[in-house]
Amino acid sequence: MSHSPAPVAPEDERTLAVDCGGGGIKASVLDAAGTLHVPPVRVPTPYPLPPERLVATVAAIAAGLPAADRATIGMPGMLRHGVVIATPHYVTRSGPRSRVDPELFAAWAGKDMAAAFSASLGYPVLVLNDAEVHGAGVVSGSGLELVLTLGTGLGSALFDGGTLAPHLELSHAPVRWNVTYDAYLGEHERRRLGDGAWSRRVRRAVEGLRPVFHWDRLYLGGGNARRIRPATLDALGDDVVVVPNSAGIVGGVRAWSLRTPRPSAG
Repeated sequence: MSHSPAPVAPEDERTLAVDCGGGGIKASVLDAAGTLHVPPVRVPTPYPLPPERLVATVAAIAAGLPAADRATIGMPGMLRHGVVIATPHYVTRSGPRSRVDPELFAAWAGKDMAAAFSASLGYPVLVLNDAEVHGAGVVSGSGLELVLTLGTGLGSALFDGGTLAPHLELSHAPVRWNVTYDAYLGEHERRRLGDGAWSRRVRRAVEGLRPVFHWDRLYLGGGNARRIRPATLDALGDDVVVVPNSAGIVGGVRAWSLRTPRPSAG
């Protein structure tokens, strides 16, 4: 006679947290308090990358980590309820700034990644934009809080009183004629300009967004946030805070308790 596995007590629940970026995929397993049980594992993002290859890559990483009961996976792009509306990088032939592959573009559009990951891993999976997971690890839950992640491109997430707002791809908005925030602040431009000139760009972008959001707190995260020059940070004011890139993993636990708008009936 077979028996179903005993339910896991909330205090014993383990979460696989995966941060999928344009250049690398990082993962670890956390306990209910958000403590990492092993140092994060990182592998280069493989290209070309159809959805099935990303699922297989995450499953391979998970196989080498401690067992988990659920997973939180952050991905770049526009996702709604675990379904891909649009994603950058992964639709290209060889990674960021390379040519878009029409077959990959079609393969990713409308793909239910929450269902695909769950079927592969064998437990519930929450799939969000990577900046939203990052934000889950840092927001206080009070007031209007904006999260901007600086990495391959620009990620964003907005929280009002701890409630996650519907995702907007701010990265695709023009910051000046024919130049998006992604292109203006992304890793390619940081390398071209150097940290000093790039930091000044960050300041101009932040000051341009301030009257749009009127945030109570702005968090700057992602792998490049630590490269912002101290003088630039001082000039941005006390309502702008740099947070560690590890939030993209640590947020994996808190993401499950985020209050999110429900899909409208219709």
